[in-house]
Amino acid sequence: MAIHAARPAPKSAAETKPLTIGVLALQGDYDAHARAFKTSGAQTVLVRKAEELAALDGLVMPGGESTTMLKSLEKDRFFEALEEFVSTKPVFGTCAGCILLAREVKNPVQRSLGVLDATVERNAYGRQIDSTILTLPTCVPGGPLEMVFIRSPRITRVGEEVEVLARRDGFPTLVRQGQLLACTFHPEMTADTRVQSLFLDMVRANKDR
Repeated sequence: MAIHAARPAPKSAAETKPLTIGVLALQGDYDAHARAFKTSGAQTVLVRKAEELAALDGLVMPGGESTTMLKSLEKDRFFEALEEFVSTKPVFGTCAGCILLAREVKNPVQRSLGVLDATVERNAYGRQIDSTILTLPTCVPGGPLEMVFIRSPRITRVGEEVEVLARRDGFPTLVRQGQLLACTFHPEMTADTRVQSLFLDMVRANKDR
């Protein structure tokens, strides 16, 4: 009698449904982030109101002008809703988003969510004219990573719980702490989606927990 291997159980709708990634759409190139995450297989939502956070599996806080973002976040208790979100869900901060996640912000000092155990210095690499593209080593699988720096901040200190995944001139450019991911460059401006894929892996792991 032939013995047939058992077929794997079909995946549930919850297992096959794409992750829903919100992109904070208050300022900055949020559309480019949305496109990059769609390319990586996620469903994306542009977030402009605090109540839109509830439906998300993870959130991207894009580059731009952090002080401008703060002004918008201070309306309608958006900042407080974001504080609650980052305490339980994965968040990826790029450039200005990295500044808003940091525990300490300098040049000048400003309010932040204070969840990433790092000190970030704003506009540390100069003005817009000093922007540059570098290909640098990284701990992300796949070899060196192209990084676009535009009026970038500099991470000058990280705590013991922060994992450094890439550096520029000795300073961290890509870091991870628990369910938080942050970088000082613009991963949405290249065709390489490894950083987006890394964040999606973090979001899946958080959902599994």
